[in-house]
Amino acid sequence: MRANFKGRDFLSLLDFSKEEFEYILDVASDLKRRNAIGELHNHILPAKSLYMIFYNQSLRTRNSFESGMTQLGGHAHYLASDKIYTPAIEGEEKAYSTERVSDVARTLSRFGHAIAIRMYGPPTNWIYGKAHSYIREFAKWADIPVINMECDKYHPCQAGADMLTIKEKLGGFKGKKFVMSWAYSPSYEKPLSVPQSAIIAATKLGMDVVQVQPHGFELDDKIIYACKDMAEQNASKFEIMYDMEEAFKDADVVYPKCWGAKKEFDNLGKGDDIAMRKLFEKNKNWICNQDILSLAKKNVLYMHCLPADRGFEVTDDVIDGPNSVVFDEAENRLHFQKAVMALIMR
Repeated sequence: MRANFKGRDFLSLLDFSKEEFEYILDVASDLKRRNAIGELHNHILPAKSLYMIFYNQSLRTRNSFESGMTQLGGHAHYLASDKIYTPAIEGEEKAYSTERVSDVARTLSRFGHAIAIRMYGPPTNWIYGKAHSYIREFAKWADIPVINMECDKYHPCQAGADMLTIKEKLGGFKGKKFVMSWAYSPSYEKPLSVPQSAIIAATKLGMDVVQVQPHGFELDDKIIYACKDMAEQNASKFEIMYDMEEAFKDADVVYPKCWGAKKEFDNLGKGDDIAMRKLFEKNKNWICNQDILSLAKKNVLYMHCLPADRGFEVTDDVIDGPNSVVFDEAENRLHFQKAVMALIMR
């Protein structure tokens, strides 16, 4: 395949075709193989700089990007949003405390070669879509590629690592049943980005996808429509269910993960969590344990983006058991992101 990735933003997998996504996965597999045999590839992005702006905390994202840039021959700069003049959009600036996004993007474009941003939840007062609009604003003004390290709508880097893991474990995607499931957690401050990007990625690659959650935890309608359209193009399936046990039957991959109720985020931003809490507590039985895992295929893959809320989303014997591939997913963040950077930062 011949495709021009140079200079492109990486904000959502919906911005890339199926063939382009498959190509990124192929590059990631190649970089991982070369890394495994000790072959250096620090000639790919020599002396190039990635600026990482974090509005939220991170373990896997920060360290996989930093390690990745080092292995590619470049350098990653960590910028905590509260340690710089916090980038803000027009109308939300505070004198000598913030700096307009357009100014930050154009300044960093003069210094380096890409900007990566993580932003969701409290920094945008839980207004759904606002964090993604911030990242799009960076992309509008930057003269260099912008990478979405997770916002309130999408987490394309995690989804890419997830699909790379499935490719390695199952050998392909067609005819494989992928179940994205809600799971309970006592913490409801969780965005929709992981499940939404996971179902986008799985349907784009032709998997038979089941989206399952209790009533009240439905995902973005526009993303659901996009997934249904991709499933039709791939002659695959996309279903929405509300019964966890029914959804898990004969699954090849299960991904039980907590996320907040979209309709309650506005109230959460106003300090009112009563409705959200009630909705969560009503569904405490949504946990991935051995009983429910046994409904899936014998060699089913248990997936999670981490950190997992052990004892709530999942039991220890599942996440630490033979079906779990969570640390393969974590490792593959490194390799998938290296592929993205290698392609767009050349």
